[in-house]
Amino acid sequence: MTFLVTAGQQADVSHAEALLKAAAPEGTKVEVVIADKGYDSKAVVAAVEAMGAEAVIPSIKTRKEQRVIDAERYKDRNLVERFWGQAKQFRRVATRYEKTARNFLAFVHLAAIMILLR
Repeated sequence: MTFLVTAGQQADVSHAEALLKAAAPEGTKVEVVIADKGYDSKAVVAAVEAMGAEAVIPSIKTRKEQRVIDAERYKDRNLVERFWGQAKQFRRVATRYEKTARNFLAFVHLAAIMILLR
């Protein structure tokens, strides 16, 4: 897993390429990238395809050219949603008590470890 902490008022898509680089460093083989509609942009899809991976990112309703995605693979995104549901059971993660991004990210990592150990 890779976590990237950003400001809450910033759009997800503006940090997509940095997240892709952090999640898949050079030399790592990636088969598929699954994301929600918040990551729908031609630049993100092009970056995913440049990695040699399939982009399973649904198009927003207002896009003229609707992209066809693998619906069965998109269902795997539910794993991420369930993870965040479990992570928010940890009070420090849910309420974001930490003043610095570094400390908050440390508690997100700690929550992820606790979830994986269950």
